[in-house]
Amino acid sequence: MAEWGIKGYLFENWAQTYKCIPELYFTPKTKEDVIQILEQARAGGKTVRAVGGARSPSDICCTDGYMIDMQRMDSVIDVCAEKCQITVEGGVMLTKLNRILEENGMAISVLGAISDITLAGAMATGTHGSGAQYGVLASYVVKLELLTASGEVMTLSREKDEDMFRAAAVSLGALGIILTVTLQCEKAFKLCKTSFTTTMDDVLENLEVHVRSSEHFRFMWIPYTGHVIATHANRTDKKIAVHSSWFWETLVGYHMLEFMLWISTYFTSMVPYIARFMYNILWRHGGEMVDTSYKVFNFNCLFKQYVNEWSIPRSQAVLVLLELQEWILAQEHRLQVHFPIEVRFVKADDLLLSPCSEIDSCYINIIMFRPYGRDTPHQEYWDKYESIMKRAGGRPHWAKAHRETASDLRKMYPHFEQFCNIRSSLDPHGLFLNNYLKRILEYK
Repeated sequence: MAEWGIKGYLFENWAQTYKCIPELYFTPKTKEDVIQILEQARAGGKTVRAVGGARSPSDICCTDGYMIDMQRMDSVIDVCAEKCQITVEGGVMLTKLNRILEENGMAISVLGAISDITLAGAMATGTHGSGAQYGVLASYVVKLELLTASGEVMTLSREKDEDMFRAAAVSLGALGIILTVTLQCEKAFKLCKTSFTTTMDDVLENLEVHVRSSEHFRFMWIPYTGHVIATHANRTDKKIAVHSSWFWETLVGYHMLEFMLWISTYFTSMVPYIARFMYNILWRHGGEMVDTSYKVFNFNCLFKQYVNEWSIPRSQAVLVLLELQEWILAQEHRLQVHFPIEVRFVKADDLLLSPCSEIDSCYINIIMFRPYGRDTPHQEYWDKYESIMKRAGGRPHWAKAHRETASDLRKMYPHFEQFCNIRSSLDPHGLFLNNYLKRILEYK
């Protein structure tokens, strides 16, 4: 029996917005360890949730049952240079995976903002980067091993198990525990990133031109300034050249930002002035950098924050952003919002619970910082944002905090019932469920 679980362990996510004390907390090293934990859970009528880097600003991993931290299951199983594929254990952190790939002359085609998350967690929640021709990370999965509630290890691929694979690639941890993943990569490449400031009006008037004019386009909207920081990134053969103002922006500017936002929690009318000040001293000049692909994809998410992010059909992006901008400006003297608002673009896929399922999408990510851990009022902002996104046919990012239920999600996802049926067949007794999954999957 697996008697090495820790009692009384306090689990807390990175933002310190969600916490729980699981009955037992495990840190397995091998597949056999995980199988043993599941056997113990079944015998005792317990539930099980797997967790990775704890970066998700939601309660998706919280449980009062057994919690399995997968981070020690991070071995490389196989590297196939000919196919440009790598097979690793699901608990590998993307930070480690990026380095291993670089050493083997390979790279992941697209990444999100951070890499201190596990591969399995990133794919299971539909984590994404930005680029009109690039899908969510899970869309680059070739094969995976899934440990189911019965203790069976299923090897799933699109060629042999299409429907089951399309469910398991973005599974929210509801189908089982991802043991290994085979990822389709490509040869290592460098990116040239060009950042520049422009007006919000210019970006919205020429949005499709921007989106299609580079491989990876995204922009950071700075409310109250009328400006955005636009970023285009393309493959390049140029020599590596990191932006010269890195020291100032990370070590000085961001500490100054946290201090000013902390003061603004007592004097909220300061927020628009802080936005304008930081825009003028840190971001308005833009710049160019060339680096290894993953170092360009990743960027500093700064300090603790509340986060809300939804995807919408790309065709609705301009109307949604205009409506959100109008509301924010109308509230300036009553309710202030933090910056930046991040806007990214992702290609449609066919995965059952991917927020980009069958739709070329635009993601709009809003935040409210928690400077030095201090809470900031955000509920009214969240309510308005979500109402706008819903009316535009939006879908919440699975790893971000949201309040949707199965009745809401059933209308958003064309394959929602198919996923629920697969989940029921693999886990009829709810071994992998927690309160989050019960709410969104309407489990009885």
